[in-house]
Amino acid sequence: MRHLMNPLDFTVDELERLMQLADDIEKDPEKYSHLCDGKILATCFYEPSTRTRLSFESAMIRLGGQVLGFASADSSSAAKGESVSDTIRIISCYADICAIRHPKEGAALVAASKSSIPVINAGDGGHQHPTQTLTDLMTIHALKGSFDNITIGLCGDLKFGRTVHSLVNALVRYKNVKFVFISPTELKIPGYIKEDVLVKNNAEFEEVSRLEDVMGKLDILYMTRVQRERFFNEEDYVRLKDYYILNKEKMALAKKDMMVLHPLPRVNEISVEVDSDSRAKYFEQVQYGVYIRMALILTLLELV
Repeated sequence: MRHLMNPLDFTVDELERLMQLADDIEKDPEKYSHLCDGKILATCFYEPSTRTRLSFESAMIRLGGQVLGFASADSSSAAKGESVSDTIRIISCYADICAIRHPKEGAALVAASKSSIPVINAGDGGHQHPTQTLTDLMTIHALKGSFDNITIGLCGDLKFGRTVHSLVNALVRYKNVKFVFISPTELKIPGYIKEDVLVKNNAEFEEVSRLEDVMGKLDILYMTRVQRERFFNEEDYVRLKDYYILNKEKMALAKKDMMVLHPLPRVNEISVEVDSDSRAKYFEQVQYGVYIRMALILTLLELV
């Protein structure tokens, strides 16, 4: 039995096979529409989510399976004090596979250690968000054709942004990937990511505070929101939430084939006027998320 806790749980070759499977699912969904007949996915979400939870549910239903679960800690026995360990033991009696999101880092790993079914980490605090990373990789692979020799700018909340941390971990394994980190001082990429991931892998990176200064060199711009739920006080959040707003003027500085990604939800860090730009790929990204989660479910359930 296998779990998915972080993107590095899959080798580069395994990721390639997963994306090939997702690509085939996109081309011929009918071929896969009954492979999960009789199977049940449990979605245990201790934090609010729209895209991730519904994407998992959509993926399982498209494969012919069924879904059960809860959408917040308040609607589960966690409100009564039940531990994650006990909850996953119970869920293992009801379902064949589980996707769990939890505000505490490491909660998914605890669940996996006590589970008798495959567990997928759907986000644990500011730590990892591996299926968003799979979605990001699938989008880049589908639209760029390769991960090698790209310059990617990651903008916004780089301190608490688990999607950023996971994506950096995944991309350092490819050839000549250059990282540009764009953030205010208070939200810089953590030191452990720089030392343990970037420096350790001899990855080229730079840190800047102005998006305009680097737009012209980027192949991919990965925007993130400033996350209110990760701040300890409202004053800091209000001061930083509008630090970066991507608009038409900034897009005019970018390459003609640069693409904009965003893990969503968007607040106001990307102006709606950018949505009509052909380089805005964040809604396509959502669709790729369904295909890659379908591929992941099939792989972990050993149905392909």
